[in-house]
Formats: sequence, structure tokens, C-alpha cells
Amino acid sequence: MLEKMSEFYKKLPPKTCCECGKEMEEQHECYGNVCVHCLNVSC
Repeated sequence: MLEKMSEFYKKLPPKTCCECGKEMEEQHECYGNVCVHCLNVSC
């Protein structure tokens, strides 16, 4: 049986930065894979 799309995204594991390995505070379905700290970006 198919599950709702929203339930699928809720079950995804936290996204981690590919540079430092820390958990990212972004949406799990976004395309970025480097955190703002490793990109040297200030929010």
C-alpha cells in the first residue's frame, strides 16, 4: 500500500553535511549537501 507523500518525508533521516558530517538544519528534501558553516555563509 502506498503511503502519503508527507509521511514519506517525515520518515527520512536527518541530512548531514558531506564536508563536516554535522546534521544540517534544512529541509531533508532540499538538494544542498554542504552546511552554511562549511560554505562560509552567514545567515
